[in-house]
Amino acid sequence: MLSLKYLSENPDLVINRLKVKNFQAAGIITRLKQLDSNRRKLQTALDNSQSDINRLSKQVGVLFQQSKKEEAEKVREQTIKIKEEIKNLSPELHGIEDQIRELLVQLPNVPHESVPEGVSPEDNLLIREGGQVPVLSAGALSHWELAKKYDIIDFDLGNKITGSGFPVYKGKAAKLQRALINFFLDEASRAGYLEIIPPILVNEASAFGTGQLPDKEGQMYHIGEDNLFLIPTSEVPLTNIFRDIILLEKDLPRKLTAYSPCFRREAGSYGKDVRGLNRLHQFDKVEIVEVQHPEHSYESLENMTSHVEYLVQKLKLPYRIILLCGGDMSFHAAKTYDFEVFSAAQEKWLEVSSVSNFESYQSNRMMLRFREDNGKKIQQLHTLNGSALALPRIMAALLENNQTKRGILIPEILIPYTGFEVIEYG
Repeated sequence: MLSLKYLSENPDLVINRLKVKNFQAAGIITRLKQLDSNRRKLQTALDNSQSDINRLSKQVGVLFQQSKKEEAEKVREQTIKIKEEIKNLSPELHGIEDQIRELLVQLPNVPHESVPEGVSPEDNLLIREGGQVPVLSAGALSHWELAKKYDIIDFDLGNKITGSGFPVYKGKAAKLQRALINFFLDEASRAGYLEIIPPILVNEASAFGTGQLPDKEGQMYHIGEDNLFLIPTSEVPLTNIFRDIILLEKDLPRKLTAYSPCFRREAGSYGKDVRGLNRLHQFDKVEIVEVQHPEHSYESLENMTSHVEYLVQKLKLPYRIILLCGGDMSFHAAKTYDFEVFSAAQEKWLEVSSVSNFESYQSNRMMLRFREDNGKKIQQLHTLNGSALALPRIMAALLENNQTKRGILIPEILIPYTGFEVIEYG
């Protein structure tokens, strides 16, 4: 969330920049100013009262030492009265602080100055593209038809065991899935990311820290009895490793990667665009997360984007990189690049990664800070994350784009991982 200090110092900037996200912030900021003014007055009154108690308590001690018991009792009565006032004021202060927090979480992150205006994906900017779109022979099959033909992914079996959106990978598809995961993790390690195996269940504090609560509560699977949530991405546990921690400037940046299954309810998703692997309730993903000095976070964003681009290039998939406009960005991001790969049989682009800089939005929620090398100042850190990569649509594009009369060819980079070159029929 945005800090109250930042809002009080830059109200006009916040109001104007949030218009890029098509969000009208003036009313909330006006209310925050009023509440903050009341909070300051109450805090001053409480501080003064506590100071009076400290002063009078010392005076009581002196009077007792001077055997002035009657005067001491009168002063003590004053302290009791002031303590009662504090007792009445404290809940009022806490109530105002709660209202301020409730309003702060309603404000989206401020988009970076380079983020274009817009209201929909049609307003996004194409940054660059690469790879060659394959020309498939007549009668080319979609990935769900290929999955059935080669008996490698069973959507009906997943529906029987669990429900729609929980496919079962079999044989060479299971090995290809594992090969992709290992390839992505190995490349992340080479790029300096520390591999982590995190929990796939998180508590409320963790979900709040990265912004899933209260904004995306309806999209997560909730374990009611234990009040835990299945992760929608390993960004959540990875970033929360640093919650309530003060890092040292010399130790920055901190770069983490993890493979995990991910779970999303995807409420309201239906229709032809969610067939097969296009949209699932459970899917595999390798995530990269970076905690960085504010002065270097946008350099990190470009480096992370280049890392994802390298992965897609090695898989020889046609791709494009898109800068999201304000209206298509997430609530929490300051700047986001989306990656899409072309799925030849479906003849459409599929999103496979988002790489985002959240600036200090998450770190304000998590109290994630760093101490400058001179030891004098503590600042908020910037957090970034990206999919490197999400597997379902990568798998869909690989199956469709590489189908031949011989079978489905495996990208050269993956053959050492799979141990085979082709998925053949029969």
